[in-house]
Amino acid sequence: MKKKWKRAMSSFRAVGASVLTALFVALARGSTVYATTKIEGSKLATGTQKLIADATTWLMVLAPVVAGLLIIYFCIRRSAADEMDQKKWNSRIIAAIVSCIGAVLGSATLGVIVGYYK
Repeated sequence: MKKKWKRAMSSFRAVGASVLTALFVALARGSTVYATTKIEGSKLATGTQKLIADATTWLMVLAPVVAGLLIIYFCIRRSAADEMDQKKWNSRIIAAIVSCIGAVLGSATLGVIVGYYK
């Protein structure tokens, strides 16, 4: 039974690798298509730019607020935990801080990139 399972898994991996390789080749060899009409002035382009600008602004505001609330909650839980659980809560606090920094940096980077298109 184990041999059949191993053989099935190896063939599944081979098929998956083949499909991924074919997809990569198809995407890498794809030709560039240019629009015949001007898209920069369309409602779709300007609306998307405004949506991304608004989303990045909200993310820059909400990420530190949510991270701060989570850190306060984690500190309260850490104070009530024993020594083993305190290590877990410390790692969760660090993860909240790193996630907040990542969200703010990602939002700022996206805002800068969108700013070039205005």
